[in-house]
Amino acid sequence: MDRRRFQLLVQEAIREVPEEFREKLENVTVIIEDEPSRELLERMEVLPEETLFGLYEGTPLTERGFEAPLHPDCIWIFQRPIEDECETEEDIKKEIKITVVHELAHFFGLDDDYLEDLGY
Repeated sequence: MDRRRFQLLVQEAIREVPEEFREKLENVTVIIEDEPSRELLERMEVLPEETLFGLYEGTPLTERGFEAPLHPDCIWIFQRPIEDECETEEDIKKEIKITVVHELAHFFGLDDDYLEDLGY
């Protein structure tokens, strides 16, 4: 899939997030990369047989004070691992949505255990 189509699917997934949550994303940058770097995989302790579809980096809303953060929060979406895992464009679209919701949930302070219980 070309990058432009992938970006459109990511934007669509973000637009599907309810407005009450989307309006809180003004300091969040979404970055699409081909794949995570080896250094990032090592830092995140991702095992060789595992993969990383996305990553949230920043200070979750639940841990912030009253001052605005100095830097934007980032959500990274990794195109190649998602494509490698999926067979059809519809599968890619579903995985992008799951990944976007998962990383946004981290922004809102939800941890992986809770997200796993919800199916993300």
